[in-house]
Amino acid sequence: MKPESITAGPLEGRVDALGSDDLARALEEFRAVMTRDHAAALASCVHCGLCAETCHYYLATRRLDAIPAYKLGLVASVFRRHEGLLGRLAPGWAGARSLNRETIKAWIDALFGRCSLCGRCALNCTMGINITAAIRAARGVLAALDLVPPGLKSTVDTALTKGNNMGIAEQDFVETLAWLESEMQSEPGFETAAMPVEQTGRSLLYTLNPREVMFFPLSIVAAAKIFHAAGESWTFSKDGFDVTNYGLYDGSDEHAGTMSNRLVQSLERLRAKTLVLAECGHGYNSNRWEAPQWLDRRYPFEVKSILQVVAGYLREGKIRVDPSRNTQPVTLHDPCNLVRLGGIVEEQRYLLRHAVSDFREMTPNREHNYCCGGGGGQLAMTNYADRRLEAGKIKADQIRRTGAKIVAVPCHNCIDQLMELNKHYQLGVELKTVCELVANALVVETPAVLSKPA
Repeated sequence: MKPESITAGPLEGRVDALGSDDLARALEEFRAVMTRDHAAALASCVHCGLCAETCHYYLATRRLDAIPAYKLGLVASVFRRHEGLLGRLAPGWAGARSLNRETIKAWIDALFGRCSLCGRCALNCTMGINITAAIRAARGVLAALDLVPPGLKSTVDTALTKGNNMGIAEQDFVETLAWLESEMQSEPGFETAAMPVEQTGRSLLYTLNPREVMFFPLSIVAAAKIFHAAGESWTFSKDGFDVTNYGLYDGSDEHAGTMSNRLVQSLERLRAKTLVLAECGHGYNSNRWEAPQWLDRRYPFEVKSILQVVAGYLREGKIRVDPSRNTQPVTLHDPCNLVRLGGIVEEQRYLLRHAVSDFREMTPNREHNYCCGGGGGQLAMTNYADRRLEAGKIKADQIRRTGAKIVAVPCHNCIDQLMELNKHYQLGVELKTVCELVANALVVETPAVLSKPA
């Protein structure tokens, strides 16, 4: 099976207009990002093809150009052409290709359009190749040429210029928190609960996905309720609050470092002890594991997922939960960046086993989970929406087989994708964050109700 004709979609005209100086700059950037580890990876693929069955894009379409080794080969062929003697002398025989316009189109189509950087191929590679890292590095070359698909580029640009990927103004953010605090305090047991902003010297600085502020405020309330029940010392920052980092997806270490550094600056300004990341898969991977490398510094503070924090509360008896308050069957989606690439595997399961009455695992699960299809910037790249929904059928089928009515989803990018899959494949499920389910099960002391005298 041969891949269909390749185009760069909305970037087609810009690629065609690339001059010799642009292509020379692209090659210079390619050489700069290809570290020894990447070079070793590109030279190690034995073309066994076993990675094909690990990729949800391939499983959904059976297309040659969806196989991870094919995508890696697009990058490796350029390395062989420009960095290998045989590739320079006999490029056709060596399977080498120049970094030219046609190659760049193929990169855009496959590396952006058929990959969510989920890492499942790397986990199952017989040679131990970090395919995900090599593909991200090649995306970085495209980013240096300003050849990132428009939707993803717009999201990155908004985050860089506005401070968060939704462009929420500081005053709007603070006013939203004040409104949510007022609503929360109207509930029994939370009359004195607060959503503190810009408080110095607190134990935790809590960060959010801006989509929570705009579209999913109940997840913010859930976290605040849990902090209140645990007697936690915490705060929001009024500006550096965005846990997301789409620099991970466009491939630019410069962009990614700028976004992560804002959280560090907020924590240091407010003198908080621990940076706590909301339920966001790529936000956790970016800020816990990748950011210290982007910023070239060792953090003198802890970085934790909210799931680690809340699981700690439950283990230590700081909060109590009643699973009878969540009676519908619940299954759990494992976000790739949180679980396979981030290492947060059992905390969410510990919480759900205590907070819901009927917890059901998908198969496969944990680090072997299938990507929902929303990662890698796919949700932002609307020109690939049809591919994203098609590849998402693998996850939709997993959910349906559990018979669950609620899907616990500890990532808002995944929630957005699963909302579309829910509608597209008519799953009939409800999507909630883990903290929402825990907050619904919280057992809190309520003030005694004084009866009026007769």
